[in-house]
Amino acid sequence: MSEPHLADLERELEWFARVLDLRFTAYFAREPRAGAPLTLAELPPPEPSDASSAYATLLRERPLELVERLALILTLVPHLRPQLLDVFSVKNATFDRRFTEFGGVRVDDDFEPTGETLAFILDGGSLAARAAVARLLGPDQPLLRRDILRLAPAPRAWSPLKVPLRIAPDQLSLLLTGQIPPPAHDPEFPAQRIDTAMTWDDLILPPSTLRQLQELQTFITHGDTLMRDWGMASRLRPGHRALFYGPPGTGKTLSAALVGKLAGREVHRVDLSLVVSKYIGETEKNLSRVFDRAQQRRWLLFFDEADALFGRRSATSDAHDRYANQEVAYLLQRIEGFDGLTILASNLPDNLDDAFARRFESTVYFPVPRPPERLALWTRGFSAKARLAPDVDVGALARGHELTGASIMNVIRRVSLAAIAEGERPITQADLTQAIRHELRKEGRIAG
Repeated sequence: MSEPHLADLERELEWFARVLDLRFTAYFAREPRAGAPLTLAELPPPEPSDASSAYATLLRERPLELVERLALILTLVPHLRPQLLDVFSVKNATFDRRFTEFGGVRVDDDFEPTGETLAFILDGGSLAARAAVARLLGPDQPLLRRDILRLAPAPRAWSPLKVPLRIAPDQLSLLLTGQIPPPAHDPEFPAQRIDTAMTWDDLILPPSTLRQLQELQTFITHGDTLMRDWGMASRLRPGHRALFYGPPGTGKTLSAALVGKLAGREVHRVDLSLVVSKYIGETEKNLSRVFDRAQQRRWLLFFDEADALFGRRSATSDAHDRYANQEVAYLLQRIEGFDGLTILASNLPDNLDDAFARRFESTVYFPVPRPPERLALWTRGFSAKARLAPDVDVGALARGHELTGASIMNVIRRVSLAAIAEGERPITQADLTQAIRHELRKEGRIAG
């Protein structure tokens, strides 16, 4: 890490140490050192430097209020200089316990600050300080909305001031190293990047499907011009919503990855299995992180098996059904307000709720490949090192077996591995026929 980068953080830590000293001196009514500041107003935070460090850049982009500045450095201290927080472990001699007013939680003897800790640092935990911190921790406030700070998951009944206040992992990495790592795939961020080494020429689809995919690329390339330069933002909904539908293995995920790759945009698949939280309200927070980050970084979002969440629903019968509907409503709201490209994939589009299906700007059908497409898949699928026996007739395979692209590649993988294991022998028609039968049995299309 460069010295200017370290210097910006060092100045902030030195300021925070002086703030703590001021607060504890005042709280315990100790005599301040000669010339020491008596109030926070006399101890302003350091001005951001002209360096290109991530910390200085963050401060220059949007000047932070005092409570925001304290919150930011407070969440960094456990990672940068945790010994500064040891002072919060002091016990109340009268009651032989820690001071409740300091807030915080303790995990394995480590102190993790909460909103109450911030309120104490700001003004000894006064009502005005608690109100300021409560406003800071509102869901629409910039530091939380931009996923710089986070509140730890907690039951809904908890006051936000009692919940651990944390720096977002990617922000910690950015401020320390200047780089953002790929987001972790976990319940707090239920999305994962998908990518492919393939190119558009490798995509074997009917011409009508290819044309519709190219229309999506047109939106990515020229959507901003339409909305801003042409003044259509007041007449059209932001963003573009596309439904990819068709049987499994027909190229929906690959196509989504390619659309993003060719447009120079990252594509992130939202894992619906990680979306639902046991804590009411956490689902919205987890999804909000995904959409906010996608908005900032111009990602494409891909929801696979969308019918699992957006399927037709019967009347609500219990609290679980009502909450599930609440989750869907929130997700629909975010999808409709997202100004990028959202792709939802479904194997069974007839199961989608009609009201939801009407929200798409485009629907792209991925059929089972026809014989010409299957022939291209068979022809291009083998390695250049694979040797095909004279009896292999890929034309007959393409005409005689209705397989998806994924199934054809599974067959090629199976016979290729068998050939390699036996001294890289030639692949025969019998090998292919047997592997096709195995694939059909796996799909339940023929009896075992």
